[in-house]
Amino acid sequence: MDVTRLVPNVPLSGFKHTKIIATLGPATNNYEAVFQLIEAGANGLRLNFSHGTHAEHEQQIKWIRKASKSYGKPVAIIQDLQGPKIRLGDFDGIINVTAGQSLVLGYNCDYAASGIIPIQYDLSKKVKRGEQLLLYDGKIRTIVTSVAGEKIHLRAENDGILIKRKGINLPDTDFGSDVITDKDKRDIIFGSTNDIDYVAQSFVQKPHDITALRALLESVKSDAKIIAKIETAAAMENIEAIIQEADAVMVARGDLAQETLPEAVPIAQRQIIGLGLHWAKPTIVATQLLASMVDQPQPSRAEVADIAAAVVLGTDCLMLSDETTIGRYPIEAVKVLKRVVKYTEKNNPVKVSYPELNYPQGQQNAIPSAIINLARNVDAQAIVAETKSGATALNIAAQRSPIPLIAVTSDSKVAQQLAIVYGIKSYVRPVDKLAATKLTNWLLKNKVLKPGDMVVTASGQYPCVIGTTDTIKVRML
Repeated sequence: MDVTRLVPNVPLSGFKHTKIIATLGPATNNYEAVFQLIEAGANGLRLNFSHGTHAEHEQQIKWIRKASKSYGKPVAIIQDLQGPKIRLGDFDGIINVTAGQSLVLGYNCDYAASGIIPIQYDLSKKVKRGEQLLLYDGKIRTIVTSVAGEKIHLRAENDGILIKRKGINLPDTDFGSDVITDKDKRDIIFGSTNDIDYVAQSFVQKPHDITALRALLESVKSDAKIIAKIETAAAMENIEAIIQEADAVMVARGDLAQETLPEAVPIAQRQIIGLGLHWAKPTIVATQLLASMVDQPQPSRAEVADIAAAVVLGTDCLMLSDETTIGRYPIEAVKVLKRVVKYTEKNNPVKVSYPELNYPQGQQNAIPSAIINLARNVDAQAIVAETKSGATALNIAAQRSPIPLIAVTSDSKVAQQLAIVYGIKSYVRPVDKLAATKLTNWLLKNKVLKPGDMVVTASGQYPCVIGTTDTIKVRML
């Protein structure tokens, strides 16, 4: 489906480089809201498979594709897998906890009958004595004192309360290869026939987790790309290898703060964005970007500063969760995010560098660098890159040039996947040796470009063949 035949409603100078992902939920679960999110600036829409039925998600996908075509821009659909559901189970009321108290957890236990606190995932074969186990999203810190059969004995380190279904974090626990659940597998099969662009994998700990998911996607003939969600201490220990194996990476700051330390998250975010730039892998910063806008129509100054910092660091994408799922101001939240992004990009007084990642350049980086340097030297208004797989556009985008980057591809799936990559505006056009030239002419005719503009085009001698970009041209319109 070609959604790019409409004339862009903003000039090149009005494009934002840093992209926006919004999550669909009760507050946005209708076609009108989906269209308004896209109109407000969302480039990707996330479907949280921890909630909702396949029928509900199928309807959301139809709404997204319809709105994308109506508005005239590619939109990425992200399927966020639930992963191991590591939460407390159901029990009535609250459980009071005091420091030093002994607690016992058990899979699907009846608390009223046994006094054993229920959990929704059998951790007895995973945790070991001496490991930390953080209950209620870190509010109650405990240490595993023993594991007896299917029961886990803990010692509480602080006072507090427990409420049913609250999250559990295990910063010391190695889950091995058991991070893709049976529910995830069913959801992956659903996604393989329902036009999913990205699959976000929860609870990634090692590169092997990505490899296993990729094999599963290939087995069901899915062409979705993989986003590794970085939310565990183990993932940070293996971060560069994970980024190399994944197609994109998400800084899931909420759980990561519990699994490591809150003060470690800004440094981890910087490290992940830097590695993403080095390996030309898109990065997504998520969690509580505009938390105050769940209930209030305006953001806090701290939230604005947080967003601006992520933009300055060079992230590809910013993601909203509660703000657009249960918030009172979902459309306004996207508009605020876009406004902060554009202001920061226009007025940014610094250029962030990652000197520790400035390795010797190979062909992968040399060609994009040559394209950007040439465009800069001739004062080009745009770079137009033909790409079959998206790799050429990804490698150019990783250089973080301020010059607008227009990607031309014959594959609508690639256009959708590039929608959440820094600085890229994608167009779908038939395979043609003159695809870049014809698109440039179309942009000129429709006054996106104007006579006298300089454009640098990158193409290959063999259209539709991956990895053959070998021709760079300068053209005055």
